[in-house]
Amino acid sequence: MTQNIQREEDIKALVDGLNFKEKVDRALSLIGNAYDAFGARLVVAHSLGKDSCVVWDLAKRISPHIKGFIVATRFWPETTRQFMRETVERYPELKIFENDEALPDDLHQGDPDRCCEILKVVPTREAIEELNVGCWVTGLRCTEGRTRTDFKEIEERDIGLVKLNPILLFKEREIWQYLALYKVDTNPLYKMGYRSLGCGPCSQISTDDNERAGRWVGTSKCGGECGIHTRPLKRDYQI
Repeated sequence: MTQNIQREEDIKALVDGLNFKEKVDRALSLIGNAYDAFGARLVVAHSLGKDSCVVWDLAKRISPHIKGFIVATRFWPETTRQFMRETVERYPELKIFENDEALPDDLHQGDPDRCCEILKVVPTREAIEELNVGCWVTGLRCTEGRTRTDFKEIEERDIGLVKLNPILLFKEREIWQYLALYKVDTNPLYKMGYRSLGCGPCSQISTDDNERAGRWVGTSKCGGECGIHTRPLKRDYQI
């Protein structure tokens, strides 16, 4: 599978220039081509957020045999955990990974980067290795916030591990359009006003234009990243 070379201006032109159907067709084509290339080594990373729900539905339209993984944390709201249980009951091919390592209860306040490293990045690395992933599919979008503008649809940030971002070009309203049109279930927290979901202590309802403004409020990490999209995921990494 060859890697797309996309410049920032190309991405913006596609975001604004393609209509909803064209973006859906493009996403299906990206996943389909990757599945042809990687087969069972193509795995979806499912965060249980609205974007992952779209990607999972798209992947299942390509093949019912596509598998995925969920990285859960001890700080998830019970609403998210219940949605996870319901989702896995429907799709047992989704495997849950969770790090039970002991850590201070207030680590998320004093060192949120380290907290995310332990609870999210480490289990993602374990999932990549255990599932023998050659291509992992994410729900990342370039319109979601200030930290997500430099990603591409096809990347290889770790040598030997392709990362596919098939809905990179979708706007927030197009995500909700897809979910409504295809009747895809979503986390009930969205009905309460959340726009971006994560761990309970680090997620707030926000009316800011930045979709991820409610994440890690009051820390230097505000609106930022947990690390799974920015840190090495292969086993030759160093913390």
